[in-house]
Amino acid sequence: MPVTWFLLSLALGRSPIVLSLERLVGPQDATHCSPGLSCHLWDSDILCLPGDIVPAPGPVLAPTHLQTELVLRCRKETYCDLCVRVAVHLAVHGHWEEPEDEEKFGGAADSGVEEPRNASLQAQVVLSFQAYPTARCVLLEVQVPAALVQFGQSVGSVVYDCFEAALGSEVRIWSYTQPRYEKELNLTQQLPALPWLNVSADGDNVHLVLNVSEEQHFGLSLYWNQVQGPPKPRWHKNLTGPQIITLNHTDLVPCLCIQVWPLEPDSVRTNICPFREDPRAHQNLWRAARLRLLTLQSWLLDAPCSLPAEATLCWQAPGGDPCQPLVPPLSWENVTVDKVLEFPLLKVHPNLCVQQVNSWEKLQLQECLWADSLGPLKDDVLLLETRGPQDNRSLCALEPSGCTSLPSKASTRAARLGEYLLQDLQSGQCLQLWDDDLGALWACPMDKYIHKRWALLWLACLLFAAALSLILLLKKDHAKGWLRLLKQDVRSGAAAARGRAALLLYSADDSGFERLVGALASALCQLPLRVAVDLWSRREMSAQGPVAWFHAQRRQTLQEGGVVVLLFSPGAVALCSEWLQDGVSAPGAHGPHDAFRASLSCVLPDFLQGRAPGRYVGACFDRLLHPDSVPALFRTVPVFSLPSQLPDFLGALQEPRAPRPGRLQERAEQVSRALQPALDSYFHPPGTPAPGRGVGPGAGDGT
Repeated sequence: MPVTWFLLSLALGRSPIVLSLERLVGPQDATHCSPGLSCHLWDSDILCLPGDIVPAPGPVLAPTHLQTELVLRCRKETYCDLCVRVAVHLAVHGHWEEPEDEEKFGGAADSGVEEPRNASLQAQVVLSFQAYPTARCVLLEVQVPAALVQFGQSVGSVVYDCFEAALGSEVRIWSYTQPRYEKELNLTQQLPALPWLNVSADGDNVHLVLNVSEEQHFGLSLYWNQVQGPPKPRWHKNLTGPQIITLNHTDLVPCLCIQVWPLEPDSVRTNICPFREDPRAHQNLWRAARLRLLTLQSWLLDAPCSLPAEATLCWQAPGGDPCQPLVPPLSWENVTVDKVLEFPLLKVHPNLCVQQVNSWEKLQLQECLWADSLGPLKDDVLLLETRGPQDNRSLCALEPSGCTSLPSKASTRAARLGEYLLQDLQSGQCLQLWDDDLGALWACPMDKYIHKRWALLWLACLLFAAALSLILLLKKDHAKGWLRLLKQDVRSGAAAARGRAALLLYSADDSGFERLVGALASALCQLPLRVAVDLWSRREMSAQGPVAWFHAQRRQTLQEGGVVVLLFSPGAVALCSEWLQDGVSAPGAHGPHDAFRASLSCVLPDFLQGRAPGRYVGACFDRLLHPDSVPALFRTVPVFSLPSQLPDFLGALQEPRAPRPGRLQERAEQVSRALQPALDSYFHPPGTPAPGRGVGPGAGDGT
């Protein structure tokens, strides 16, 4: 990879130091060692396989220090390559073990034992070199005469000429012996870069400035440098002359590197990674990180670069309180990007979330992975069982104020219901989430106790209403009016306490769209709405059949004054058009659990007979479907685009006595925040560039 002496002078600087760089003539590698040592270089490279550490059989040679020096390997007088010379310093480690006969009898061993002690030492020293995109391993054989073998003392060094490297690249060097008796040495060095490649900041933008001649043709590539695995290309283009490439600050991550090279045969490629310590790059890295659920008990972290982080499970109770880490009894687990992790759970629960922190113990990422598949957060109590010696065990209930021992006389909710929780645990009504020798985790439902309180409250209200009715009977002229007002108040109070019913219908186009629907349903459940969706009722729908299940849900929703939400997608529009043309959908065109397909048989009559307004609402997602694409028959009811029209959509789902505009806007922002991660994951899957958007000018048209 020849480069002119003029470019090397630009990179290294015009100084006596540059002029004194040693020049090596010829392409062959070579080795030499300190006086008294003999060394030999194998003719070809070897595989880089360090192997496991094994016990030393006696005195062995071991690398103790690595030293590098820049030299020039020149094929012609003015065409040279920058080369890294590596010196490995060696020492004698270990000692001879005393023979058992000598220890037992106190005498000297025979001459056959003394001879190995006076023999020379031999070692095979491996040098491993990495500098993107090059990786090499060479083997050096070294022999030390017996006269120089002194335990714990340096015996000299062996020098290898040399590893070629590109200007501006980062080189990593390892050294160890075969077999390996000790941990390998390592050294990292940044080689000087060409001055015509510069990085500058301008507000929220970053400029790559390339000061080259107008006739110079060169290639520019941006890539993610991976600790494990090959680099991931992001952008590549061939350019001419001086250039200023603008990057948005949101595209910066610590492992984003730049590679520049002249468009000439065997040209040197210059690599720099200037954003490793940039705070904005580290912030963007965490924003791009996503936790992805693989199975019910396994997940992985998707991120552009490696992340030094730990993760554990936490318990997220409804109401907005902070997620409480379950440490102990669970422990923190080290997280590696794109590596599958599993927590030892017996069962999963929607309130269980993965909490991730970086090495500075700062919370960076938290996701309730199971909420979309198992439904919204439940008002359950988590019981922590601790087991001690001699079968001693204790129980406490996890609350925002801490873990309350059971039974307890405290004034918390769990303490007041402690006896009932213990009874539920003994009767098997609690779900066991985790179990080992030290303890267990149990999730106990609280719905029935809340219903009991409401029942007592309504009983008191009914007694009050009966007493008031008796009093009003004494005034017959006003009795009917008062009773009518009381009946309206009771009905409105019951509806407000339970929330309006909403039945969500959609076409199961793909698994990604189903996760998006689950996220929307979970977000709506945080409002005073009771959401029904087939995604959460697969077992019930399989038992009844899709048509029967939808008829029952629709009848119940409309009888309670609820609303049916038709969530349109390209698949849903195709189904509706097919029904409007033929009156029936092709069998097997969709999955067995597609309630949208089953619902069209009774949804269409409501629209054809004019009964849909006030009972149905349409919706679709921005960038997936425009409202004008919905068939005209279904546009007789409002069709909202989400999330851009969330306030109007939520207003249509509320009771006639809608909340104040400020409160409605606050709820819309709450739903939008809960929905945004699912939208990002659907439209921009982790690890892939956004459609129509690159990290440099002309993204997508790289060569």
